Amino acid sequence: MPREDPAQESGTGLSANDYLTDRLAQYQSWYDKKAVKAKATHLRTRTAAVVGGSLVPVLVNLDFPYAQAVTTVMSLIVAGAVSLESVFRYREQWKNYRSTEQTLGHERIYFLTRTGVYTDLGDVQAFTALVERVEATIANENAATLSVMTQVGFAGEDGQTAVARQGGGQ
Repeated sequence: MPREDPAQESGTGLSANDYLTDRLAQYQSWYDKKAVKAKATHLRTRTAAVVGGSLVPVLVNLDFPYAQAVTTVMSLIVAGAVSLESVFRYREQWKNYRSTEQTLGHERIYFLTRTGVYTDLGDVQAFTALVERVEATIANENAATLSVMTQVGFAGEDGQTAVARQGGGQ
């Protein structure tokens, strides 16, 4: 007996295979690319800050033509790298994007192998659960990125930002 297409049975008009290839795979690829880019940018800015920060004290003590100009430029590069990292939060973006990409991959495998939350579900219920879980994951990542990008101060070990610890932002 042929199985009913979950999309037609559920009335969504989108088959599980179409969803897996047109939506899930597309987002997984997008998050992977964004994670790779954010990681590379994070590592570049941190490297510039560390190397430049280490070289500035040495350059200050050297006597060569244009020493002051080179030291000033190096100091500006360090300040720029640290500022860019603090504004764009590349490390946090990298972690958010990579975590989301991995979660989407896990959902795909769990759905295809009918493991985890999909174990005892019929085709329609499993497809519905997949869509709900994937869309929730994407929405959660969007909220996390927005939160990271609009955060006023860095969170400390207690989870509070510097502004909150000082009594502001209430």
